Amino acid sequence: MRRRRARAALTSLAVLVPLALGSGCASLEGLKSDGRAREVKAPLALWPEYSPAPPSREDNPAALKPVPGVPRIPGGDMTAADPLAVLDADLAAEGRPPPDPKTVRRPLLYDLTDSGKPDLITVVDLDRRTSELRVYSVRDQVVTRVLFVRGVLAGVELAAGHLAVRQPTEDPRYVSVTDYVWNGDSMGLWDLTLDEARKPTAAPGAGTRTAGSRRTGAPSAAVRPSPPGGGP
Repeated sequence: MRRRRARAALTSLAVLVPLALGSGCASLEGLKSDGRAREVKAPLALWPEYSPAPPSREDNPAALKPVPGVPRIPGGDMTAADPLAVLDADLAAEGRPPPDPKTVRRPLLYDLTDSGKPDLITVVDLDRRTSELRVYSVRDQVVTRVLFVRGVLAGVELAAGHLAVRQPTEDPRYVSVTDYVWNGDSMGLWDLTLDEARKPTAAPGAGTRTAGSRRTGAPSAAVRPSPPGGGP
């Protein structure tokens, strides 16, 4: 499309220049050369013989991974699971201890897989900068992790069934926004854009995890946001 537009513009210019000169409306007096135009060169590839290995299944953020040690859920609804127990079991499967309660953000429930039943969204803050986002769903009665993102989370948003992850760039004015959407089999990458950076806002009740919620597995630890558009 860009090449077609450029070609059309050059054709129009070629027609307009003779007309302008012939009509006497333009004068060549006072025109001078600004020197030789800069040559346009193709980018020079450094070390072109090297290329990274293809990503493994472990590197795929949308790889489906059943969480061992969690009871099956016949109803397929993540509200029947203990959010903190699910998170601890997933970390244990990686050989990691349960996270410090103060580093776990409030779990959220939202339907991301178009099943009509809520999925579980969790975030663990590893330090003051790096966090882990994990999304869980019930697949064939088995609690399954459907998304894992580790990085600097400048924000996480829900919009029209999409999960948008905002991460800083080298330019502090902008963040990269990665949109994940359920494609029927996994949380596929839907879009990658740039957006203006926003100032962080404090969320009330963030990082509240109690021993009581661990023992009872009360689903009240998770909240269900309203769907986009103000629906119930």
